[in-house]
Amino acid sequence: MNQLPFSPDINNTALASVFNYTSATYKFYWFLGIIEEVEQGKKQIQKQAIFARMLANAWYPVEYYRLSFGSQDKIEELIQDFKRNTLINQSDSKEKIFNKLIVSEQKSHETKLFHLDKNVPHKFLSPWFKGSKKVVYGASSNDFQNAMYRLFKDKIIINDNWFEYMQLNARIIKDFIYWNLALFVQARNPSTPNILNKLIKPAKRNPLTKQRLKFWNVYLEQKPETRCIFTNEVLDIKNYHVDHFIPYSFVTHDLIWNLVPINANFNSSKNNKLPLLDKHFHRFYTIQKDAIQLLGKAMPKTFKEEYLSTFPRFTENQNISFDNYKDVISPLITVAHNNGFEYLE
Repeated sequence: MNQLPFSPDINNTALASVFNYTSATYKFYWFLGIIEEVEQGKKQIQKQAIFARMLANAWYPVEYYRLSFGSQDKIEELIQDFKRNTLINQSDSKEKIFNKLIVSEQKSHETKLFHLDKNVPHKFLSPWFKGSKKVVYGASSNDFQNAMYRLFKDKIIINDNWFEYMQLNARIIKDFIYWNLALFVQARNPSTPNILNKLIKPAKRNPLTKQRLKFWNVYLEQKPETRCIFTNEVLDIKNYHVDHFIPYSFVTHDLIWNLVPINANFNSSKNNKLPLLDKHFHRFYTIQKDAIQLLGKAMPKTFKEEYLSTFPRFTENQNISFDNYKDVISPLITVAHNNGFEYLE
């Protein structure tokens, strides 16, 4: 989504060019923070609130999906700093993270947030004003229509025509921001799949009920001595978990070829760590191959299509060779590790 609604009341050309020259994610998250404040009816917005929203919006992509924003971007560094020195958890909602950042009484936290004040508030206005930081601040403070906002030391004031435009088109503008942010982040994470869906924390993970009932339960009923590939304990069909071999936080899908039944207690400690290929892949492949052969032609069509989507030679004989399977799994684990995912000990 790269198109914005036209309006005769704003400078459409300037708006369309706000992301033309970007070397970090700052402008994307700054604009997103502004839109979120405008959605709450605010024309006069404290910079601290926008900075807090920038980190809150970037928290999940950085902490959960381990996306890289590039060497010039300090948002990841700021998030790591706040993670060490606050009670913010990885699983917290965006609004909860924002509230914890904005209500902190520690002066050092405000100082760290204002690191983002160095460039982004005035450089975002480059389509409207050229010149130094001082020049842009001075020019914008007396501009009541052309530019998006007027700049002051601790706040910005959205101009009336822009406020009306952003309130009316907030959803479309956010789509525009995320589309351009996805292109920027994808270029810095070329081997990472599904970037667009990793920029926002999903409201709720899909339960793996169908995969459990129609695939792994069917298998375990016929193979009651099946052992967990990680703990080697016999699996209890009434108390096991369906797990992503490569963590969901990297692949962001629930396709059957990446799922495996494991010990319920172990799954809670495994979290989103990566399996060791030399130690775990052979067992994973063996249970997958055995399950495929056991279900045979009775395998639900949905699961057959999921195998076919990754293994085009998965035909009527429903067979995937060891080497073919490893050729798919191995590079994904390598890229995930390079992105910061840790291996199981």
